[in-house]
Amino acid sequence: MCQLTEHTDLLNMEQTDLLLQGVAVVADILIKELNHISKETSNVKRKKERKKRSIWTREWILRREKLGASDNFLREVRMEDKATYKNHLRLNGEQFDYLLQKVTTKIQRADTVMRAALTAKIKLQIAMRYLATGDSFPSLESSFRVPKSTISKFLPEVLDAIYEGLEEYIKIPKTTEEWTNISRVFDNRWNFPGCCGALDGKHVNIQQPIDSGSDFFNYKGYFSTVLLALVDGDYCFTYIDVGSQGRLNDASIFSNSILKEKLEDGTLNFPSWGVILGDEAFPLKQYLMKPYSRRLTLTAEEKTFNYRLSRARRIVENAFGIMVSKFRIYRTPIYLCPDKVDKIVKATCALHNWLMKTAMHYYAPVGTMDTDDRPGLWRQEPSSNYIAHVVNQGSNHPSRLAEQRRINYKNYFIGEGSVPWQSSRIF
Repeated sequence: MCQLTEHTDLLNMEQTDLLLQGVAVVADILIKELNHISKETSNVKRKKERKKRSIWTREWILRREKLGASDNFLREVRMEDKATYKNHLRLNGEQFDYLLQKVTTKIQRADTVMRAALTAKIKLQIAMRYLATGDSFPSLESSFRVPKSTISKFLPEVLDAIYEGLEEYIKIPKTTEEWTNISRVFDNRWNFPGCCGALDGKHVNIQQPIDSGSDFFNYKGYFSTVLLALVDGDYCFTYIDVGSQGRLNDASIFSNSILKEKLEDGTLNFPSWGVILGDEAFPLKQYLMKPYSRRLTLTAEEKTFNYRLSRARRIVENAFGIMVSKFRIYRTPIYLCPDKVDKIVKATCALHNWLMKTAMHYYAPVGTMDTDDRPGLWRQEPSSNYIAHVVNQGSNHPSRLAEQRRINYKNYFIGEGSVPWQSSRIF
């Protein structure tokens, strides 16, 4: 009898446990359901409380055609004050029309039943004003009466269209004849025979990219991307490499560049007698001359070589300087992601080349560039760290043949290739 009672009690305890577990499961389900219903109710309430949008676009934006800069100020100054128009967009009326024709098919969108699409003209005007001044999007919004969010969306495609439309003006030479023509300019203008271009890298100041750590942080103490460029004897870019992280130096960027690959595999038909001029940051190679290190005690002959190389190589400094003085987007940090900064750099390089080749008399008039007697006018611009020189952060070990070519140039510059004023510039 006692055993039967114990068995019954055990069954009752098990049933009680099962019942409690069941109640807990049901309670958990009910709580989750109640929370879900509560959230749904809150969402519905918030939607009802949310202020209904009464208009599709702000009223003052809708008065764009009557009061916006595109159809008023720019139209007036184009007819009445051509200098102001050119200063505003860095282009005269005819040049703007030419560029507009180049980009229209790439940036013009179709109207919808809800609204008329922005014209390609106003998009290009805003893009050129942005490059010319670095104005903020809110500032451009108030001038052109185009929402800043809209500007942010269409600006990258306009920059791409500018580069693609002018890409023919920024192509690297691919024949010996083209390299020879560049060499002839360097020889006649800068007394450096065999030079086929000057190479340099510049930092472009940007905001810190998201989750980038110190990848874009450079030696000058700010975040940047690097523009590596090869420049011909007429201050035009023949090759650009954009987007490298600011922590990298010229040597590492060049070693991973398409330019180095193509120079060494022969696909560019670079002449065996040709050289490119770089500064101390670059490696010494048969096709790439650099100065003797200033950390060493140099002979008069080595100082002469350094002076002659620096004199010819400053053409790349002038190209950067002219571009920055015209397109002042570079005068302040660029608050865009690196991909969009790359588009800015490519567009401004293409614009620079186009204007140098077709309108140098107004884009870079006499006095703009350095001469032996005086610095160029671009150097009178306020100094800025926002596009700065890239320095070397390592050592390079030249080959015997590369060193011999530099010795040959050194001997030439103190012999038959000397110029009357060089001694006065090294002492």
